[in-house]
Amino acid sequence: MKTIKGPAIFLAQFIGDQEPFNSLPSICKWAKNLGYKGVQLPTNDSRFIDLQKAAESKTYADEIKGIVNEQGLEITELSTHLQGQLVAVNPVYDELFDAFAPQAYKNNPSERQKWAVQQVKYAAKASQNLGLNASVTFSGALLWPMMYPWPQRSAGLVETGFGELAKRWEPILNVYDECGIDLCYEIHPGEDLHDGITYEMFLDKVNHHPRACLLYDPSHFVLQCLDYLEYIDNYHERIKMFHVKDAEFNPTGKQGVYGGYQNWVDRAGRFRSLGDGQVDFKGIFSKLTAYDYTGWAVLEWECALKHPEDGAREGAEFIKNHIIRVTEKAFDDFAASGSDDAFNRRLLGLD
Repeated sequence: MKTIKGPAIFLAQFIGDQEPFNSLPSICKWAKNLGYKGVQLPTNDSRFIDLQKAAESKTYADEIKGIVNEQGLEITELSTHLQGQLVAVNPVYDELFDAFAPQAYKNNPSERQKWAVQQVKYAAKASQNLGLNASVTFSGALLWPMMYPWPQRSAGLVETGFGELAKRWEPILNVYDECGIDLCYEIHPGEDLHDGITYEMFLDKVNHHPRACLLYDPSHFVLQCLDYLEYIDNYHERIKMFHVKDAEFNPTGKQGVYGGYQNWVDRAGRFRSLGDGQVDFKGIFSKLTAYDYTGWAVLEWECALKHPEDGAREGAEFIKNHIIRVTEKAFDDFAASGSDDAFNRRLLGLD
């Protein structure tokens, strides 16, 4: 068994225009002072990493790595959530998702999609240059507006959607394979890959590509009423990344999974800071440890109530206290009798 690495923190929700959140050295110093050992880097803000440059220049990648290492931290993984979202966009969302792309690609879905594909490919080479072994993204969504079948979905619509999704992602996955990087899809409502079944449908279409892996985040499964512990049993071989994020689901006689168009504070299902929700993290850390998960435990802070800096401070200690330092011996070794094949055969009455 392996001891899970951590605690680490995903920086996306903390980046801002004020110190210490406006530069890579200062945000890393802040994270280190809270007790974190690693940082997961978003790649859509050039103040923290120039993704194309990191892909094309090993020297620059080493400089970025050095900045983080100087603060006593490691880079755990790169994130292309926003770029991955743009690999597959249903036209109903075009204007909304334009916000994720540079100005030059807005109001031009085809060119925006090409830009996004190249960005995700850059992350493969950048990850290789940084000495990483996994990266996280979103799958995007062609079918999400048809998630609930009313009006009735036309015959073959789902198959066509997943066929197109695979057509767009398989060449990207091949680049990740060439670079020796696992591409981990965050299974997430709003994406076509939002639960185990949809992930399996995608896997079938990409011929069970060895790099089509998973980021495990139980919070998204609490909100879907999905068994997030059994999910680990089903997919542990593909889980290469882990977001430690809490959530709660409190349905009423007026509101359930869909949330009634309410904001996050007023939804039946909402994300919470670590320890404030309903997720069984003892069970999760136990299962991941037993299945030899070798990656990082990374805080992703998303909470409608608590201040992010409080969530980050508490989260470091929470993760630290849940990481299981694996044992190197069996608890009953003291009672071992010692044996050899002849002894075992005698015990079984075989001699």
